[in-house]
Amino acid sequence: MSGSEVTFTQQGMWVTEQAAGGGTAYHMPLVVHLRGDLDTGALLAACAAVVDRHPALGGVVAEVGDELRLVPGAEVPVRRAAAFLADLPADTPGSPDHGPGVREEILRAFDLEKGPLARFTLFETGPGRHLLLFVAHHLIFDGQSKDILVRDLAAFYNGEPPPPLPGIDHGRAERDRVAAVLPAAREFWKPRWRDPGETVVLGRTLRSRRAGEGRVLRFTLDPQVSSVPGLTRFEVLLAALHTRLLGYGNTSVTTAVDLSTRPEQATGHIGLFVNELPVASTPSGRETFREFATALRAELREVYRFRQVPLSRALPRIRPHAALVPVSVSYRTRRAADPVFTGLDASVEWTVFNHGVRGALHLQCVDGPGGLEISLRHDPETVPDAAGVAEDLRLLLERATDDPDLPLHELLENEWVPSPR
Repeated sequence: MSGSEVTFTQQGMWVTEQAAGGGTAYHMPLVVHLRGDLDTGALLAACAAVVDRHPALGGVVAEVGDELRLVPGAEVPVRRAAAFLADLPADTPGSPDHGPGVREEILRAFDLEKGPLARFTLFETGPGRHLLLFVAHHLIFDGQSKDILVRDLAAFYNGEPPPPLPGIDHGRAERDRVAAVLPAAREFWKPRWRDPGETVVLGRTLRSRRAGEGRVLRFTLDPQVSSVPGLTRFEVLLAALHTRLLGYGNTSVTTAVDLSTRPEQATGHIGLFVNELPVASTPSGRETFREFATALRAELREVYRFRQVPLSRALPRIRPHAALVPVSVSYRTRRAADPVFTGLDASVEWTVFNHGVRGALHLQCVDGPGGLEISLRHDPETVPDAAGVAEDLRLLLERATDDPDLPLHELLENEWVPSPR
C-alpha cells in the first residue's frame, strides 16, 4: 500500500480537487476511430496489456501516514458498450460530440479515493466501424501520454508487444531536482510574480482561475501561418496571443503555459509530467513583432530554467487554484503519423473536448503534420464570443507572419492606444 511519492503537480492538483472540485476540467479523453475488420477481442486484450504495462493508469492518490502517495486503486475497466452508437462527427452543428454515449463516458465522474482514474470503452458505430474512447484523470495522465498510449495500444494489437519499461519513482527524483534549484527559483520569481488581477478580452473582464463547465471552438492554422525565421511556432503563437491581449487593452500581460517536466528516464512512461508556469510581458506597442517575440523568447528561456519547480514551491504563499491566471496555453508537437493498427484504417482525435475549462480561456494546441490544431476552451459567461477571439488571433498571426517587422500598433491597426508614459 506504500506506493510511490506523488509529484508536486499531482499534490497541487489533488489539493485543488479536494478544495473546490474540478468538474470535468481534469478529464482527458482520447478517441481512436477504427474502420475495417476489427478483432475486438484482440483490441480489448491490448487495452488490458497497456494498463499492465503502465502502473500509473491503475493508481490513485492517497494519504499514507503524513504524505500523499500514488497507490494501486480499483481495476481499470476495459469494456465493450452494449448499445450501438451512431458515429456523429464532432463538428456536426448542434450535435453532441460523437453522440450521447461518448459524452456520458467523458462526463462520468472519477472516484478520486478508490479509483479507477482511467477507463476504456469500445463503441460500435456502424458496419465495420468502431470508436475506442479512453478517458483518464489528469492526476495520472498528460498530453504526451496520449501518444504513448496509442503507440503501445497499436503495438499490442499488432502482436508486437513493446519491450518492458524500467521502473521509476518520479516523485522522489523530482524532489531531488527541485531541491537543487529551489533557492535560485525563489530569487527568480520574487520580482516577477504579481497575483493576477484582471485580463480584458473583447471588453469583458476575466478573473476566473477556477475549473468549471466550458465550451469549445476548434480551428486549424496552416503551418505557414505562425512561421517566423528564428522563432518556433509556439513562440510565435505566444507572442501573437500577448499582442492580441495588448490590443484588448492589457498593458501588462500574463499568460500561463504548460511545460513538460518529463525526465529522460521517464521516456515511454504514462503519467503526469507537467508544470504550469506564468509568462509575463509589458509590450509597448512600438516595438516590431519580431523584436517583441524575440524578447518573449528570451523570457521563456529564463522560465525554462525552473520548469521543474512549481510556482507554489518557490512562492509558498500562493493559494491553490485550478489555473494560475485567467488565460493559459498548452502546446504539444506531434511530427509522427498516427500509429498503424494492422488491417484497419485508424485515425486519432487528440484534442477531444472534456466539456470543462481551467480558468476563463485556455488554448489547447497540437502542432501536427496537418497544421496547428487549436482547441479554444472558454467560460461561456466571461468569454461568450470565442469566435471573435479566434478570428482576431488568426488575423494577427497572418499579419505578423506576412511582415514580422511591423510595429505592434500597426499589427493591431486602430485598436491600440498608447498608455501615458
